[in-house]
Amino acid sequence: MTASSLKIRISHEGNIALGPGKIELLKHIEQHGSISAAAKQMKMSYRRAWELVDMMNRCFDQPVVVSTAGGSHGGGAQVTAFGQALMLAYQQILHKSAQAAADELHLITQHLKKT
Repeated sequence: MTASSLKIRISHEGNIALGPGKIELLKHIEQHGSISAAAKQMKMSYRRAWELVDMMNRCFDQPVVVSTAGGSHGGGAQVTAFGQALMLAYQQILHKSAQAAADELHLITQHLKKT
C-alpha cells in the first residue's frame, strides 16, 4: 500500500484548503509557470483552476501562488516558497499516515473486490 492510495484533505472554515487536486495543480503551476497551462494539463477550465488557487490563497496567512497579469510581456504564476513548503508537508502527511495505518490499510485493501 502506497501513500498515494490515501486521499487526505485539509479543511478550513468549511473549505478545502489543501487536498490531492490542489497539490496536483500546484505541481503543474510550478512546472509550467502558468495557471492556464496547468489547467490545460489537468483538463480543467482556467476559471476553475483560478478559483482553486484563489481558495488556497484565502485559506492561508500567506500566498501559496503569486501571479502576474498578461500584457505585452505575458503573464505567469509562481508557487511561492510557502506553497512549496505546503506541498512537501502534504506529501509527508500522506507518507506518515500510510505508515501509521499500514496494517489497517492492508486488511482493507486485501478484501477489495478485484475488477
